Amino acid sequence: MYTMVSPSLDFRAFLDALRADNDLVEVNEEVDPDDEVGAVCRKATETREKAVLFNNVRGAHGGLIRVLGAPGGLRKEGPNEYGRIALHFGLPTTTSARGIIEKILSVDLKNPLLPTIMETGPCKQNILRGDQIDLTKIPVPLLHGEDGGRYIQTYGMHILQTPDKSWTNWSIARAMVLDKNKLTGLVAPTQHIGMIHGQWKERGENTPWALAFGGPPTAIAVSGMPIPEYVDESGYVGALAGSPVPVVKCESNDLYVPATAELVLEGYISQDEFADEGPMGEMYGMLFPGKKGRCPVFHVTTITHRDNSILPVAVAGRAPEETHTIYGFLASAAITQVCQAANLPIKTAWVPYQPHAMWAGLQVDTHALREQGWTREAFCNAVGDVVWKSHAAVAVSRLILVGGDIDVFNFDDLLWAYSTRCRPGQDDYVSEDVFGFYLMPFMSHGPGDAFKGGKVVSDCLFTAEYESDEFRFTEAGFRGGYSKEVRDLVNANWQTKYGFS
Repeated sequence: MYTMVSPSLDFRAFLDALRADNDLVEVNEEVDPDDEVGAVCRKATETREKAVLFNNVRGAHGGLIRVLGAPGGLRKEGPNEYGRIALHFGLPTTTSARGIIEKILSVDLKNPLLPTIMETGPCKQNILRGDQIDLTKIPVPLLHGEDGGRYIQTYGMHILQTPDKSWTNWSIARAMVLDKNKLTGLVAPTQHIGMIHGQWKERGENTPWALAFGGPPTAIAVSGMPIPEYVDESGYVGALAGSPVPVVKCESNDLYVPATAELVLEGYISQDEFADEGPMGEMYGMLFPGKKGRCPVFHVTTITHRDNSILPVAVAGRAPEETHTIYGFLASAAITQVCQAANLPIKTAWVPYQPHAMWAGLQVDTHALREQGWTREAFCNAVGDVVWKSHAAVAVSRLILVGGDIDVFNFDDLLWAYSTRCRPGQDDYVSEDVFGFYLMPFMSHGPGDAFKGGKVVSDCLFTAEYESDEFRFTEAGFRGGYSKEVRDLVNANWQTKYGFS
């Protein structure tokens, strides 16, 4: 019998950790999957409220399905702000953004901890085949009032494998219910799910596929991480969690899924069937009514699920929500990795949620910059070339280069640097001959190519920072404009002498 207690590797242990930390609301009154669930989740996300577990969704039957909203939302500002995300990585809830990224960066992609294959697991408690399958009877929420369908896949992970079995990919891409046994969703050819699907299409075959919901929280997070091609997320997850992921074989194909998953859809992606998909309220806070795309059809041939199973959902939209928070951490680590692997003088990178995870602040080691002899133009072009041509910043449009006085994890600091030190046009290095992320509204609804370009490096370093170790200036603020002794004096007397709260 399989047991697991780590919140990072077991979804229900994760929920228990949220309960213990007073970070979970359980709604036992009946809720309507049409709009009500989505609206509650959006308000909870936008107000930084607790995660919400709906235990009584109208239309649920046969152990399917409860719904968890805001699984990766932010808490109120303070030492536990990133607590829910920290739990995804097995860290204390007081871990800072920097600490979470350091944990991600501590794992070497070349030293994976491969999954443990189990004979069975909780995800096999119920097995449905053939006429037993009816996705329309699962109370999948209509997450936004004008969504083009019920998006069952917002916080699960697609599982695919190349025909030669050399690469198994776990990834996140949206998908909506089409009918009783079909989904349709994004399979972008430039993303890993599309690359593997393309290999099967070249053979004239459908793509074996599975979709797992409520798997290990670390796995769900890493599924959204832009790691290199042909690196298996499963081994990386094991290394990051410090324990291998228990997996079981699918009933209808040769893929393996997390043994403790709440719900698993098995089947294949058709090589030649397409259906209308969308619109959907996306991570940029917009929904364009009537805008549809033609996407591949996913055929569901088998469903396995736990008793009283739970569907986690991310209700995308205005920041902050899971797309911004969790993707931001993982993209930050990936950008840092590719820059340092290229020997660029970058100390760390941070993708903040406030600009909808579209900007990345890169803190430059200016001493190393000068030692390496970089000119402004050469350095900015080199950073852009390395980052934009990697998979690290797929959904990032702007890199903001700052010096050591700027804390990239402090968005006010980053905005201060960008607004005062980057001369528009002259300090911007635009790249149009690179992959562009078409979901960005200015790409899909702007005047340019929706799939190419739209990337810029904004240099916030002063000219002297490229030239001299002697260059300095004083920050005109409490932090930088006064001695430590004066700051300590003011802080000590803040309430007693001055009367501030």
